[in-house]
Amino acid sequence: MSLSFSNKPIGIFDSGIGGLTVANAIRHSFPNEKIIYFGDTAHLPYGDKSADTIRYYAIRISKFLLEHDCKMIIIACNSASSAAYEVLLDFFKDKCIFVNVVDPLVNKAIENGYKKIGVIATKATINSNVYKSKIESQNQFVEVIQHATPLLAPMIEEGFCNDDISQSVIAKYLSHPEFEGIEALLLACTHYPLIKKELTLFFDNRIDILDSTEVVVTQVRDYLTEKKLLNTGEPVEPVFYVSDYTASFEETTNVFYGKKVQLIEKSIW
Repeated sequence: MSLSFSNKPIGIFDSGIGGLTVANAIRHSFPNEKIIYFGDTAHLPYGDKSADTIRYYAIRISKFLLEHDCKMIIIACNSASSAAYEVLLDFFKDKCIFVNVVDPLVNKAIENGYKKIGVIATKATINSNVYKSKIESQNQFVEVIQHATPLLAPMIEEGFCNDDISQSVIAKYLSHPEFEGIEALLLACTHYPLIKKELTLFFDNRIDILDSTEVVVTQVRDYLTEKKLLNTGEPVEPVFYVSDYTASFEETTNVFYGKKVQLIEKSIW
């Protein structure tokens, strides 16, 4: 690939601003890469939307990111990854590289050889059965326990982390009897890394807690290295778009990205 193509940005999108946890991991691992982020705050959460609706949103957002010459698009949303990844591959063919947050996490779980795995996520992700089906397609002897945890994402967005409220909600969800004996818990939502320490404490460090940020970074590095697309130019400031701006969203970016960022409202509908 040409140098000019390697210097094109990486697009990242989510239903809101939870995907900034992925953007933050990409920023730290690839400081020379320009990031264009799109948070579909007008339509969040995706977790209670139909698969067809999520696919429509994902196609429109991907088209927007491709119009900004993105060489890679990371679907930083489990609901969109499960509902729209294959559709985006087909719809946009070879126009860019698409990375989802499901496959890297599934592959890591299989690689680690767990026999019983818990999965927590939004209703849309759990209802899609994507984690269970993908894990069992690689190893039919793995027991996968799935549980929808719809209150966790809005709780985190409201800033309830590491307090009595978050601990109570976590305990309510994770005391599910079927989770007894799990060796690992997959955090199948990009909000959940922010409560990873609380989850670890809940299980008294007895199990592995896996989220998608580190494994996605590894996959991005492999793709960019293999296709010679690593940016060798000077670092460029990231750009953050949202489909509906509110001051509260902008304030919350500090929680997910590690620092407050300026959000640009952009309607693409």
